[in-house]
Amino acid sequence: MTASSARQVMVGGCLCGQLRYEAFDPIDAGYCHCRLCQRSSGGPVLAWATLSTECFSYTTGRPESFASSSSGRREFCANCGTQIAFRDERTPDRVDVNIASLDDPARVEPKYHIWVSSQISWFDTRDDLPRYAEDGPDSQPPEQPTDPSRDPSRKQPHE
Repeated sequence: MTASSARQVMVGGCLCGQLRYEAFDPIDAGYCHCRLCQRSSGGPVLAWATLSTECFSYTTGRPESFASSSSGRREFCANCGTQIAFRDERTPDRVDVNIASLDDPARVEPKYHIWVSSQISWFDTRDDLPRYAEDGPDSQPPEQPTDPSRDPSRKQPHE
């Protein structure tokens, strides 16, 4: 039995098909409402899954990348523009993958919302997931969501 068959491979790629990847074992998943994710995706929120870099690889094509912050790079298809991944140099052993780029995005369910201090006022998912004003579980225990109205300080998202 190969490592990929034992781990239940998840596959995905870009809109045009020139960039494909496989992924295994998400560490966590969430919705990001930061302005960088909004602008890079063109949507009000970006659903992502965090994986170990050892559990993610491109199988077809090679992505282009863009430095979207002082420490972060977004990887995308040079042909169609689909954003696939985000890497932060402060956590070189992790990669965030755009859940909607999976062939079966229902396999990875977001568990919380981050950067709701930047949430667009007309957008609400109306779920009961924990919500964090800033980077949430990356900086604090998930069982202690931040109420944006009580937390006026803001860090730069993805920097």
